[in-house]
Amino acid sequence: MSALIEFRDVCKYYVMGENTVKANDHISMSIEQGEFVAIVGQSGSGKSTCMNIIGCLDVPTSGNYLLDGTDVGSLSRARLAEIRNKMLGFVFQQYNLLPKYDLVGNVEVPLMYAGVPRRERKKRAMEILTELGLEEHVKHRPNELSGGQQQRVSIARALVGKPPILLADEPTGALDSRTGREVLKLLKDLNSQGKTVVLITHDNSIAVQAKRIIRLEDGKVVFDGPSDDPLAMKIPSAQEDPA
Repeated sequence: MSALIEFRDVCKYYVMGENTVKANDHISMSIEQGEFVAIVGQSGSGKSTCMNIIGCLDVPTSGNYLLDGTDVGSLSRARLAEIRNKMLGFVFQQYNLLPKYDLVGNVEVPLMYAGVPRRERKKRAMEILTELGLEEHVKHRPNELSGGQQQRVSIARALVGKPPILLADEPTGALDSRTGREVLKLLKDLNSQGKTVVLITHDNSIAVQAKRIIRLEDGKVVFDGPSDDPLAMKIPSAQEDPA
């Protein structure tokens, strides 16, 4: 049985003038259903490129990326979008909420793309907002909420389509430390309920909240193992990017 997420010798190269940037350089890894994994590295390590490939926002230059057993590298943009909407929920640092919609309208967006009827969309949006403790704010617009509440709405939007994978890109980056801890606890709770969580971060203190760390440097995997392994925090060369 194949892993939920599998990279087989994945390379992603960009040609910039006379130079070739090896953003991902022969990466092989697999993530099983139900894992909580942090992909961590400093700026330029290749973690964002890795996230884009996992999220079907980009495809490898060479090698194979299998999502639930399907090699997505040669699929059309339309098919990639379909798989992305079905398999992946995205949580971003800046929330990306739509200011003109209330919370229900924001959470409904993935269901609109999936062709879910309006009544069912509203029902499911209300259910997930209630689960995340936002039932008193459903008629509010994003600018009427705190940063932590906005990130919860972002997570609700990611979950409403019931995807098996939650892909979180620096989800606490715009939050204060207390609110960031609350969001991380929510991600842990979702993982304990069976959701596969892939967390992208530059911050070791965030990465160790996952159960497993995959550390990248210069486009290569330099560590892959339990987050409580002392080697998980070792940065082989340059100092960690503070930004």
